[in-house]
Amino acid sequence: MPGDSLVSEHTEARFPNFQDRHIGPDPAAIATMLATIGVDSLDELAAKALPAGILDALRPDGVAPGLEVLPAAATETQALAELRELADASTVAVSMIGQGYYDTLTPPVLLRNIMQNPAWYTAYTPYQPEISQGRLEALLNFQTMVADLTGCEIANASMLDEGTAAAEAMTLMHRTVRAKTNRLVVDADLFTQTAAVLATRAEPLGIEIVTADLRDGLPEGDFFGVITQLPGASGRVTDWSEVIEAAHERGAMVAVGADLLACTLITPPGEIGADVAFGSAQRFGVPMGFGGPHAGYLAVHAKHARQLPGRLVGVSVDADGSPAYRLALQTREQHIRRDKATSNICTAQVLLAVMAAMYAAYHGAEGLTAIARRVHGHAAKIGAALGDALVHERYFDTVLARVPGRADEIIAAARAAGINLWRVDADHVSVSCDEATTDADVTAVLQAFGVDPAEPVSCGISTRTSEFLTHPAFSRYRTETAMMRYLRALSDKDIALDRSMIPLGSCTMKLNAAAEMEPITWPEFARQHPFAPAEDAAGLRRLIAQLESWLAGITGYDAVSLQPNAGSQGEYAGLLAIHAFHASRGESHRDVCLIPSSAHGTNAASAALAGMRVVVVACRENGDVDLDDLRAKVDEHAATLSTLMITYPSTHGVYEHDIAVLPASHHDDPHPGERRRRGVGA
Repeated sequence: MPGDSLVSEHTEARFPNFQDRHIGPDPAAIATMLATIGVDSLDELAAKALPAGILDALRPDGVAPGLEVLPAAATETQALAELRELADASTVAVSMIGQGYYDTLTPPVLLRNIMQNPAWYTAYTPYQPEISQGRLEALLNFQTMVADLTGCEIANASMLDEGTAAAEAMTLMHRTVRAKTNRLVVDADLFTQTAAVLATRAEPLGIEIVTADLRDGLPEGDFFGVITQLPGASGRVTDWSEVIEAAHERGAMVAVGADLLACTLITPPGEIGADVAFGSAQRFGVPMGFGGPHAGYLAVHAKHARQLPGRLVGVSVDADGSPAYRLALQTREQHIRRDKATSNICTAQVLLAVMAAMYAAYHGAEGLTAIARRVHGHAAKIGAALGDALVHERYFDTVLARVPGRADEIIAAARAAGINLWRVDADHVSVSCDEATTDADVTAVLQAFGVDPAEPVSCGISTRTSEFLTHPAFSRYRTETAMMRYLRALSDKDIALDRSMIPLGSCTMKLNAAAEMEPITWPEFARQHPFAPAEDAAGLRRLIAQLESWLAGITGYDAVSLQPNAGSQGEYAGLLAIHAFHASRGESHRDVCLIPSSAHGTNAASAALAGMRVVVVACRENGDVDLDDLRAKVDEHAATLSTLMITYPSTHGVYEHDIAVLPASHHDDPHPGERRRRGVGA
């Protein structure tokens, strides 16, 4: 009936599709923009901008092949309902798993005024300091916090996570020592995920990793560096000063993965002679989030500042002589030094670094120390009750219990009480306490072990005597009102998408919708430990599989990994896949990566980290790849050619019409009937 049609039309009009709300321009605005550039429709614009080869690949209905895997467009309300269904499929247990990921209590003032504030989450990389003073000050707070807590002199403005921070510590030591050896010694009590990243990053660089229990001393032979953990993955707190001294005597550097909260009590690595400190700031108010994202950190003594990877904020003066913040020592970075850069990372985890820095500012030195003592106190109660079953005498937040043959029984009993513990093996269980641990949790853990409470005793870890967080930024903003005003004052010094378009554009030019920022704070997503039982994270795993399927359809690939923590790490992962492909065919000698001169600096830096030799391909005046130079470089390096790495559209936003010719120029068929693909698209 006509009336039914009218009701349906009005109902749909009340709920526009997600993309209509999110992208913004209405038909009138689109028409104005099209008229300004002299075209009549979006189809005409696409025909002018996109190569015919891409348009010809579309189906008759205008849809690209593979996109049939995508569901119909949803409204914001529908999308949130779908996310709620996924969240409800997961279970939020009390996590006492540890292993580098800990529950934390995010102050609401930070959640509302940073994490869910577009003034902070839509800001672009601070290349232009005059419109980035607020973020730069917040990042300087992060650097100060890390340097103070680790006992080092200087820290960078965040890393992508703890694993890559450890890998960057490895390469920093390797290029600084300049020894004739490529051996790295790693303590056996390192987080397993950190050790795995080290192994992955070491192989293409020809670095040999020697794993040993360093409590027994350093192994024989030469090595350029040593990596240890404090506290160790097992919870053990070790005084590494003798190992550090012995390593220095043999010409090696030492990097220590340090827990920032533990550093409020124990003597920090910088004060016992460590050259490098690395780790994660996750437990400073940043939820576990099923493993990320979190801000990693890297700190060194001043003499190694030029070897630091990533961003470094410095203090300068403006034209009037007033203090001003800017990115410092940028000649280390990929956008300038390309394949000679210290790293391929760019902005790293600024939003989470700001969260962690403001968490420290909100609590101050006294507050952080109180949190650390409470965490240690809960662990000490468990340790005392375990008695002779306790493996390590000195620990901070994690106790390791020796329970011959009972591990599964204890894990199951704790799980029945809503608590997840860490099963080390059939005879050992690990329990980690954190800021969110309660007395009731401790009682439930003791019941799972079948032990009675006992009076806790000191295990002698409170050895720190130096002051930290003495800058006024860590004492002025202890109330919600003061912190709210501080964050507002900082954001007022910046330009982000909450105020206007940003006068720069590149790979991080994104606007996250409010309907996306809200669900990531839901406990079913935010408080999930990455090592939780699979059934606990059923909704999250379904979400991940769904997204992988959609992205595979969009990109035309068979599989997609969501593991890389940034675009720079995605291209690096792709290069490692190509490296492994050649190795599987007995062609490890293929190590030349062709990269256009117009490419983003991370491309060349990633290729170098993947153990490849970068050969630059010239570009024409309009920015397109010079096909004649490409063919010449392919012919010149045919015997060692590994890959062509291109960005599409190019770094300056152009869809090159010869794009289909580029891969064809460097493919060959050394094995009959088998096509070789050596391309990486960014």
